[in-house]
Amino acid sequence: MDLCNISDIKALLGRHGFHFSKSMGQNFLIASWVPEDMVAGAGVTRENGVLEIGPGIGPLTVRLSGAAAKVVAVDILKLDLAALVEREFSGLVPMACANLPYNITTPVLTALIDSGLFSAITVMIQREVAARICAAPGTSDYGAFSVYCQ
Repeated sequence: MDLCNISDIKALLGRHGFHFSKSMGQNFLIASWVPEDMVAGAGVTRENGVLEIGPGIGPLTVRLSGAAAKVVAVDILKLDLAALVEREFSGLVPMACANLPYNITTPVLTALIDSGLFSAITVMIQREVAARICAAPGTSDYGAFSVYCQ
């Protein structure tokens, strides 16, 4: 099964009665190069324990599992990050990686950054959020989240 093939994805979801919600910002990776590039760009090695946020059906999880010593996939908004990292990634260098839904991008990035637990945070986000994060002072996208992230 190819977890980046739209026909395989639809069949898998149908077999399990799952329906994703575009209104919740849920999207599936259907280009296999995306998870490959995310893992390569993050610099994941066998020295890393990777926290994957919102694994969906798993194409990023598969790639991360092939590169990292350990991968833990979670719903981040209900976790004690410090306890999870201590319990799951002892002796490993913790990283975070995710294809984030639009509606939780700000709280997830805030939680990850505030925790100070991760050597790297690699996320795929929507263009609008990226524009806010990278915005220069005086531009229409510039705001509190721009300052926080920068």
